[in-house]
Amino acid sequence: MIRELTQISLETVAGWRVLTADGGHAAIEVARAEHPDAVLLDMMMPDMDGLTTFEHLRAEASTSDIPVILFTAKGTVGDRQPWDDHPLAGVIGKPYDPMTLGSQVATMLGWTHLA
Repeated sequence: MIRELTQISLETVAGWRVLTADGGHAAIEVARAEHPDAVLLDMMMPDMDGLTTFEHLRAEASTSDIPVILFTAKGTVGDRQPWDDHPLAGVIGKPYDPMTLGSQVATMLGWTHLA
């Protein structure tokens, strides 16, 4: 359901074309085939978590340059986060505001305008 909400938000509010995948392995395949401008991964996904998927994307020459943003509902105690050693473009906490998600993503990616 979070995938559908994210897609609707980014297509309707931000005006972007959004490709979706139903898990980590599928996300890697879509990234290989389509080489999107960015990838949004959920920390908790079927078949492979977001950080493991990120590591696979970085390990492949064809997808290593795609910026990745991670969604997470996990709040950890302390200063250290599981993604701290990963060069992510950003991390977005869930729940998020669907009306401002596009702006938040654009800011993290250094995009100066939406669309």
